[in-house]
Amino acid sequence: MASHLLHWPGKSGRDGGPEHPAIYHMLDVAAVAERLLRGSPFPDEWKAAFALLVALHDLGKIGAGFRAMIRERVSQSARHWELTEAWLLDDPWLQARLQADPWAMRFLIPAIAGHHGRPSKRDERFFPRMCGDAGPEAAADIPAAVEALAGLWPEASLEGLDETEAMRLSWWLAGLTTAADWIGSNADWFPARRGDLPLADYLALARGAAARHVPRAGVAGTIARPEELFDFALRPMQQAAASAPLPDGQMLAFIEDETGAGKTEAALILAQRMLLAGKGRGLFFALPTMATADAMFVRASGVVGRMLEHPTLTLAHGRAGLSVPFLDLQHGRSRSDDVTCTEWLADDRRRALLADVGIGTVDQALLAVMRARFSALRLWGLSSKILIVDEAHEISGDGYGSILLEQLLQAHAAQGGSAILLTATLPLDARARLMRAFAQGAGRDWAADPDPAYPALTVPGVDRLPVAATPSPKGVVKVERLPDADAAADLLARSAQAGAACVWVRNAVDDAIAAVDLLRARGVEASLLHARFALSDRKRIEAAELACFGRHGQGRAGKVLVATQVVESSLDLDFDVMVSDLAPMAALIQRAGRLWRHMAERPQSLRPVPWPVLHVVSPDPDEVPDARWLHQVLDGGAWVYPLAEQWRTADLLFRRGRIDAPCELRALIEAVHGDGAAPVPPVLEAAEQERIGEGYARRSLGDQNVVDFAAGYRQGAAGADDTRYPTRLGRETRTLALARRHGGLLVPWAQGDGATMESWQLSEVSADKTRLDRLPLPDQAAADIVAATRDWPDWRRDAVTVCPVGEDGEICEGLRYSACSGLIWE
Repeated sequence: MASHLLHWPGKSGRDGGPEHPAIYHMLDVAAVAERLLRGSPFPDEWKAAFALLVALHDLGKIGAGFRAMIRERVSQSARHWELTEAWLLDDPWLQARLQADPWAMRFLIPAIAGHHGRPSKRDERFFPRMCGDAGPEAAADIPAAVEALAGLWPEASLEGLDETEAMRLSWWLAGLTTAADWIGSNADWFPARRGDLPLADYLALARGAAARHVPRAGVAGTIARPEELFDFALRPMQQAAASAPLPDGQMLAFIEDETGAGKTEAALILAQRMLLAGKGRGLFFALPTMATADAMFVRASGVVGRMLEHPTLTLAHGRAGLSVPFLDLQHGRSRSDDVTCTEWLADDRRRALLADVGIGTVDQALLAVMRARFSALRLWGLSSKILIVDEAHEISGDGYGSILLEQLLQAHAAQGGSAILLTATLPLDARARLMRAFAQGAGRDWAADPDPAYPALTVPGVDRLPVAATPSPKGVVKVERLPDADAAADLLARSAQAGAACVWVRNAVDDAIAAVDLLRARGVEASLLHARFALSDRKRIEAAELACFGRHGQGRAGKVLVATQVVESSLDLDFDVMVSDLAPMAALIQRAGRLWRHMAERPQSLRPVPWPVLHVVSPDPDEVPDARWLHQVLDGGAWVYPLAEQWRTADLLFRRGRIDAPCELRALIEAVHGDGAAPVPPVLEAAEQERIGEGYARRSLGDQNVVDFAAGYRQGAAGADDTRYPTRLGRETRTLALARRHGGLLVPWAQGDGATMESWQLSEVSADKTRLDRLPLPDQAAADIVAATRDWPDWRRDAVTVCPVGEDGEICEGLRYSACSGLIWE
């Protein structure tokens, strides 16, 4: 090899050290890719070809522009990774060397070039000029570099890889290249070295470093273990998960059962069998909220070490750095030695999908198919995982989330992945759409399964295994209507006096705050939980409510909690008496799951009331004078859910007068949320049409915001910021960071170890942006606020509004904050 190829810099020298040659860096990344390719289901000659292509990812660094940028800090006219594509897209020598279909290469080259999270959008007509601008020296050295690198993988071949398969693999290859580049760019693991070794010798050195440091990064992989997961008697769904036949190849499963029936344990049992059958090499748990992800992290950390051999485990969401169990795992303070988390994995939540086991919000998985930067990296990380989506009905409950989840399942299946979906209230038509999406990605011909059996374990492609519909331990839940909020407060006051543990679930935060005032007027000191608390206060309140109303709660007699939807799925609470504002059927079923929940610990004989009753605050569904029917009884909570679904729920539930779980749940869900829902009164038809139209609009927006997987990585991906393409729709919020004055300075509201970034994050609260924008919030140019945020990054100062809270709770005219009531508009 001509030694002058080593003179092109790839990385600037650190602390006065030598420059790292570009071609050495290319070999660093290729050596990492070889380690990551181990265990992937490709022929050895394809793996060698992929390693060679990954090595070529930074070919564009061989050029006058990049050298000037490294040595003289001169801006480039074309970025190096765009030049990589320009040099290689139609390289006949490389195509012939790899025995590759030229059209297949046109999918793969943009994938390895676009390793900075997005593909190049440069017009091919400008490629000759871009290459010319790299200079005559580069024009001579580029072919020599390609030939020299190809000589290191003499067995590399892509013979048999057609255009269609290359399109699918373009997403996978882009993710592999990015992951390999991130590890291979770590200067501590692959230190800069002067160009003093032949390429073959340096590759051997890089392979040794990769062998040491890919495991250190936490992405070397692991193997499945057959150890028994649980020592208790299995429930019917868990028995079905342990014995259901598994189809050949990748698979999809739906676990449908009532709240509290042990679906999570059933999913773990099934996932272990799938791991042992080679249907995945790891797991990713996708949860609806940060709170449910935190809870799952605690539960799963004690189990996954029995499913996999010393797996790496991560937590992925925007507040993962505030999770004490996750921090304990990172710093070696965990009680279990079965799982670990490396510093490299914990450093970025996008990397959580690369760990053997990732647990996070479903948003982290959905971003794999959004038009956001690094979507391909997320998709690649998921491709080797069994994707477990909990509370699937919450994600697919509107048209937007449904499109995103369908596209995720289709893309995941196309990458060879398998999935398990858990739900209590998924309508049959939604299940059919999700099944079709996965089948399309997997290239399967599955007919939609209309079987209404419930509970059900559905695995397309195999015969259904019946699941016994064991009557709920608490029996039938009666349903009774309360005419207004005063009647609800009277009932709760009487029940608390009788020693019952009570809850009132309200649809809106302002209504929840008002309910506390109603109860206090009756001598009841109710506690309050909603989403408009600073994070530190919310964590404190949640811990207190779990200590009182949890499975092993103490001092619950006579206590009342007023809460919003945060109690539907996030917290494992158990109440004797429940009042709920009218909500759609799926939400009421979820809420009723917290009524008489833990019967083993608190059987009927120990309850202060004779049977479970769901009391629903609602107007009479038989008397609907106009479209403001619901506003007769509910205030802000009347706007939260679609009116037609509210009326259908009230009409059906009050006529039946009960919820008989699990055997009647399917019928209740289908009657409100299914395709065959009953008509609404004429005065509500306009609201129904508005709901249908909004559903179409949401699905249309979802279609616009997801990647075009069928177009391949270059044409189908994009590189926008995560915030530009949201994973959920809703009213826009604004984040406030609450502060208090101490010693003449502003300090975070959360009491902690000084004004750390963690303390500021724990002091944050989000609320409706439109309402906040109408208020005279504190001037962010004030001297004390500028001093408090001096060390913040610019993006954080732009995104977060610091709000000092006075001793009387005032933030500004019209806005107050209380540690007991949260953010209050006056």
